[in-house]
Amino acid sequence: MINILNSIIINTTTLLPKSIVQLFAGKYVAGENHKTALNVVKSLNKNGFSATIDILGEHVINENEAEKITTEYIDLFDEIAENKLDCNISIKPSHIGLDLGEGVFLSNLKLLVKRAEYHDNFLRIDMESSSATDITIKAYREMLQTSTTVGTVFQAYLFRTLDDIKNIQNDQLNFRLCKGIYKESEDISIQDRKHINENYLKILRYAFTAENYVGIATHDIDLLKEIYSLIDELNVSPSRFEFQILYGVPMSGWLEKHLENKFKVRIYVPFGPDWYEYSIRRLKENPNIAAYVIKNLFR
Repeated sequence: MINILNSIIINTTTLLPKSIVQLFAGKYVAGENHKTALNVVKSLNKNGFSATIDILGEHVINENEAEKITTEYIDLFDEIAENKLDCNISIKPSHIGLDLGEGVFLSNLKLLVKRAEYHDNFLRIDMESSSATDITIKAYREMLQTSTTVGTVFQAYLFRTLDDIKNIQNDQLNFRLCKGIYKESEDISIQDRKHINENYLKILRYAFTAENYVGIATHDIDLLKEIYSLIDELNVSPSRFEFQILYGVPMSGWLEKHLENKFKVRIYVPFGPDWYEYSIRRLKENPNIAAYVIKNLFR
């Protein structure tokens, strides 16, 4: 029964009304406002997890909207400090004005980096589609010249990624390594899971030997087993990495395993009124969640 529901859900996800999606969105999204999001972070901290927080949304269409989002992130840095939370912030370049021009983006980014410095916190510049890769790396390199409280993200499915990392050449290099979720052409990206995983491990091996700090972001259990072996092989200090997981994604006991090994685990906590599209993506990845909810509606 559940398998049939899963198949139906995957094929009709985009047709689901918000009222249905809301039934399971709470598993993946920490509400719509600062209070609900920070309460989730508090709970995670009590259970031994660090967090990074993100306001859902992207591709703002005017400077006022970009300024509003930037101000909201500044307020979040203040509230995190006030509540003494183990939590940093992740931002999407297009959410603070990248589509409006490099100047708008950099101006807002500098404000956020300064706020992170002020609170001795940290800002993560997320990586979006390949059209934004060059400017995101350029911005990160510029911020690195004056700040140690900023990091970025690299995607293992892009052919260019290892060279991009090598070209930065900074002893403060701090990045999240993920597989990559945007649909990219085969000219610039690896298309199959096996070879993406191989490239992920190749990049991670380089980062460990170069003593970069890496946020290891994956939910792939097979890949995690390989990563554990690599950590053992290279005798990597836990101070050089952390594991990063999306809020609400089931991990079959691996979160507890990370903590038992004294490895830092950071949970990516998204929130905000633009929760629908994000929840749809998570639903496609984990249809068991929605199938369970729908099945129980009729009990």
